[in-house]
Amino acid sequence: MTRGAQTSGIASIARAYIDLTRAHFAIVWPVLFLSGLILASTHSPGLTWTLAGTATLIGLIGFEAGIVLNDIVDRRPDEKDIDPRFSQYWRPFGTRPLHAGLITPSHALALFVGLAIVTIVLILTLPFPHSAYVVTIMLVSYGLEVFYQLEKRDQHLPVAQLLGRVDLALFPVAGYLILGSPDITTLLIFLVFYPWAEAHLGVNDLADLVNDQARGMKTIPILFGIDGCVTWIALFSVVHFFTACILLPFFRALTWAGFLTGFLLILLANHRILKERTPEAALGALPLFHASLLIYAVALISGSIL
Repeated sequence: MTRGAQTSGIASIARAYIDLTRAHFAIVWPVLFLSGLILASTHSPGLTWTLAGTATLIGLIGFEAGIVLNDIVDRRPDEKDIDPRFSQYWRPFGTRPLHAGLITPSHALALFVGLAIVTIVLILTLPFPHSAYVVTIMLVSYGLEVFYQLEKRDQHLPVAQLLGRVDLALFPVAGYLILGSPDITTLLIFLVFYPWAEAHLGVNDLADLVNDQARGMKTIPILFGIDGCVTWIALFSVVHFFTACILLPFFRALTWAGFLTGFLLILLANHRILKERTPEAALGALPLFHASLLIYAVALISGSIL
């Protein structure tokens, strides 16, 4: 094999793993995780640079393990994809590596196990009972991810969607519990991010409608039609605004500014979806939802430390 062919082969493998892990979104997960930790530090002493660094690695590696798990469980249905646009948004090089044969299922499974083990080892460096809180949420979240992927293949009610996306709402809660203990703030964090996760899920499902129809999935627009999905997105967005406003009085103006910016982005996303009611509109709205999530996390951090 020539040096050029070797270089090309290495580059191809690297691109496949970048697509598998959705690496271009990687910054979001540790920042969201840290937002919970920094929030807890405002009334629970013990925050250090070492702890923040450990939390960053837990958030990054643990979430990436979940992303890989998603592809492993969903690899068979993914073979029926007919519209590449959704993959091109979520994956920098637009491929589904397991379906394309760029990464074998066994290698993906080994990667998931390796990432999960590293995450657990990092979590176990935390003092008890915080380590127990976080590892429990991690294992529950992986279980919910598998449940979500399997249940949405054959259901008559959106059980998979309502239970499965609890995992995203638990993510900042886990960050909080690295330093804090279960309390009313833990519940408020969950109540803010859970309706956001459900609204985002509706946008995601609408954006990938063509592929989900080909796969035979029972997603929100397939269960309730496009109009029902649009209503789902709007209702959960409103609930999210309401629950966030309950949390905001506890924060400074900087956090308010960040959340109001996020609200505006979600309103713009809803406006586009309500007006056009198409998968293309939902795909165009996804970046607005994702930007709002990152802005929320940064706002929580900056409002807690400044």
